[in-house]
Amino acid sequence: MNSGSLWYRAVRWFVRSVVLNILGPVRVMNEENEPLVGPVIVAPIHLSYLDPPLVACCMRRAITFMAKEELFKPGLGALIRSLGAFPVQRGAGDTEAIRIALKLLEEGRAVLLFPEGTRGDGVKMGKLTAGVAMLARRTGARVFPIGIRGCEKVWPRHQKWPRRSPITVVFGAPMTYAEVVADPKDKEGRERFNAELERRLLALNEEAGLPLKTASKT
Repeated sequence: MNSGSLWYRAVRWFVRSVVLNILGPVRVMNEENEPLVGPVIVAPIHLSYLDPPLVACCMRRAITFMAKEELFKPGLGALIRSLGAFPVQRGAGDTEAIRIALKLLEEGRAVLLFPEGTRGDGVKMGKLTAGVAMLARRTGARVFPIGIRGCEKVWPRHQKWPRRSPITVVFGAPMTYAEVVADPKDKEGRERFNAELERRLLALNEEAGLPLKTASKT
């Protein structure tokens, strides 16, 4: 298991022991589902800026992050790069970000990629993008779905500073593209994979205590 560099482990310890203790408490369910070795696409529900460090602190292995390029400003950009983040241009086919993610997965790393692409409002789950399905199909990596409750209260969209509230994280059973889509050339395979991933994420979030509506429901 790759537990990360000394710097990564030190920052994770500080965030887990200090920051999350102040903002939380944090409860993790089904920890035995975490895949400790091999290429993994970490695919959590996205509710808050807090989600990436939260997931990193709840997992035992080190993870890398695909983060929107707007976060790579002076100061913050250097920090998150040092912890394994790399930028992606949202709403565009960012071939460089895809190349980096493919390389990391080929090396057997764990890469965090939000299936929705952007933060939700804690009421409705966003429509899943093509990214997770594409990487899962091309690499055969396991997809690790994660449900989250509480971050929508701790640090929701349009709130400048975080506040305290209990957080629950639920680890789901890993899945592969081939388990859902037998023929990788199936043109409708990505839609079927996304439908199954959405179903699992909604179930995990309900287990966490925050049922979400689908993008197609109001």
